Amino acid sequence: MSLLDCVEKTTGPAPAWSILWLHGLGADGHDFEPIVPELLRPGWPALRFVFPHAPVRPVTLNNGLPMRAWYDLKNLDLDQRADETGVRQSIAQVEALIARENERGVPSERIVLAGFSQGGAIALAAGVRREAPLAALVGLSTYLPMGSTTAAEATPQGLRTPVFMAHGSHDPVVPEGFGARSRDQLRSLGVAVDWHTYPMPHSVCAEEVRDLAGWLGQRFQAG
Repeated sequence: MSLLDCVEKTTGPAPAWSILWLHGLGADGHDFEPIVPELLRPGWPALRFVFPHAPVRPVTLNNGLPMRAWYDLKNLDLDQRADETGVRQSIAQVEALIARENERGVPSERIVLAGFSQGGAIALAAGVRREAPLAALVGLSTYLPMGSTTAAEATPQGLRTPVFMAHGSHDPVVPEGFGARSRDQLRSLGVAVDWHTYPMPHSVCAEEVRDLAGWLGQRFQAG
């Protein structure tokens, strides 16, 4: 499998940690580049941010138009929303990027897997299936795809990974209820989910970035 093309930003020499960040539907790896300076805090270790570009594929609910997507959307129902073939392909591509970070000297326990919307769905789905747990998972304005299948395939190690989830209360694209249902499902499996809501649409806000920075800082201290 060839590695996805990525945008990379490092915050210092010899990064000790990596943050792999997956964009949303129709965006690309440049979408969250601007978050790096907003997120950083004094005293953090050197980080490598990796922003991969999703493959281009036709998206059924967008009239079959090809765009960057981690999976096809064929149905708006939460349980049927994500195309299983695409989800599994994207999980494999994320695993290849994690393996590259391991080869670069960053162990899995110092890798954060984050994503927004579709990217967050893949981050959650990949993270709870891992045999070697990551430092943390971040799912913004998203949901757990293939809920019952993902629950059945989750590993004890993956379920030990702490999760930060955040959602807009005015989100017309991925309703807040989808995120809340996924939060509850993850918690029922024993996952420690830190849940936040903000009065925003399908987007990211400054308060959310501040809360995420504080939460990530705790992970870096623990690691």
